[in-house]
Order: sequence, then C-alpha cells, then structure tokens
Amino acid sequence: MNPIEHLNKVFDSRIRLGIMSALVVNNEVNFNDLKELIQATDGNLASHLKGLEDNGYIKVQKGFIGRKTNTLYSVTKAGEKAFKDHLAALEKMIQATK
Repeated sequence: MNPIEHLNKVFDSRIRLGIMSALVVNNEVNFNDLKELIQATDGNLASHLKGLEDNGYIKVQKGFIGRKTNTLYSVTKAGEKAFKDHLAALEKMIQATK
C-alpha cells in the first residue's frame, strides 16, 4: 500500500501541524502561546483549533486567571495516535524516495 494513503487530511495545514506538534510535546498550551508559536492570526488559529476539536484530536478547557479568560488546549489520546500515524506515513514516504 502506498504510504500517501496513510496521510491524514486533517493535518494537511501547516497551522494544524504546528498545533499538534506543540500539544504532543506539552501537556497543555494556552491560546496566546499557540498563536505566538505558530505565527497565526486569532481567527485563523481559532478555526484550525475548532477543526481539530471537531475531529476529537484536541480538548479545550476554558477558565479564568483573575478576571481574564484563559483557554487551554491539550491533545487527546485519539489525536496523539492520529498524529503519530500521520508522521509515520510521512517518514515512509521520505524513506521511499531515498
């Protein structure tokens, strides 16, 4: 089977790759830190986060720090597995071209 068939379409965007990479290596990351890390606008980041949440790959925890809202994101077990499978498929594609 061709490794390209194992790529997950949800991770086609550089923004989503960045989000998932950040969340896989950190327990949780807040919106502003993700925005700075990925260099995305509020609206662009929010729409990609929503897409990942809708697919069950990340979970969202809203709270407050003092009077300011604080939204934390973390990867789900399903999200971590899907992302690692996607990366494995990329590796196989790279190996196949050597």
